[in-house]
Amino acid sequence: MVRKKPEIKIKTESFERFEAFFLEEGLGLGWDCLFVLPIWLKTWWDVFGSRKGPDILAGYCQGKLIGIAPLGVTGRTAAFIGGGNVCDYQDIILTSDDHQAFFAAVLSYLKTNGVRSLELDALRHDSVSLTGFSNTAEQMGYAAICDQVAIGYETALPRSWESYLYMLGGKQRHEIRRKLRRLDEAGDVRHRVVERPDEIPENMETFLSLFSTSRADKSEFMTEQMASFFLLLARRTAERGFLRLSFLEIDEVPAAAVMCFDYQHTIFLYNSGYNRRFRHLSVGLLSKVYSIKDSIERGRRRYDLLKGNEVYKKRLGGTPVPLYRLRIDLGE
Repeated sequence: MVRKKPEIKIKTESFERFEAFFLEEGLGLGWDCLFVLPIWLKTWWDVFGSRKGPDILAGYCQGKLIGIAPLGVTGRTAAFIGGGNVCDYQDIILTSDDHQAFFAAVLSYLKTNGVRSLELDALRHDSVSLTGFSNTAEQMGYAAICDQVAIGYETALPRSWESYLYMLGGKQRHEIRRKLRRLDEAGDVRHRVVERPDEIPENMETFLSLFSTSRADKSEFMTEQMASFFLLLARRTAERGFLRLSFLEIDEVPAAAVMCFDYQHTIFLYNSGYNRRFRHLSVGLLSKVYSIKDSIERGRRRYDLLKGNEVYKKRLGGTPVPLYRLRIDLGE
């Protein structure tokens, strides 16, 4: 006799429950993606969200939580909560149980509730959502279209700074050492990391100034609303110990800054800015070099340079990470 698999029930949950799931040990959920953590998505929702609540879908099998899909519905389309301009990539949160059953339950729930398409932007090539949703959709008779839409970069960090330099190859190693020597000759150089949450407001104002004045497109990006998001995100992640905000200073003048996040042995290079007065000293690049050096000294295993095909990412030893968009047509 073939035993029928237990039914998976989908429920919508609040941000408070979403946060409780993250904090509760023993649930076995894989919180691998920085950009779907409750603290990140709640901050985005507080700044950019609509009055209508999000559809945070939680799947339960015989009362046990097995997966979470943090979605929002606009019209008849479902997508991840969080904008693509502040979330480099996203994913579903799962236990190690039957993934396919959870994906099928989510798709069925969405269609039953009037959703006609699921659009997931910027999925990593190793995302559980990319293969899970696409394979399940095809088995259920839905059309699934997958296209590469962007590229990111990341590098595995060795145990020592010298080992990292030798990973880069002769030309880049020589260039970084030359630039560091030239920087040291320019004045009193200091790499400063902001540690305490009470230091965040003042230092974030400095960061936002460096960010906005370094390039015209960054100035356009950093609207008043976006600045509010950055400030709130920095404060909340600093309180959790995730934020790694650092400054490169020359004679006590901020020359460049990087905003990173420290999560699960990985440093995520989220954004950066520099003082154009020191542009000739390559302070934008070197602020990232100092950040990598700091990460190695603190025993981190990976440095994620995130989305974007900027040349410096290759020069810093980044290997490409393709990012995909998945669209599933659920029909009428």
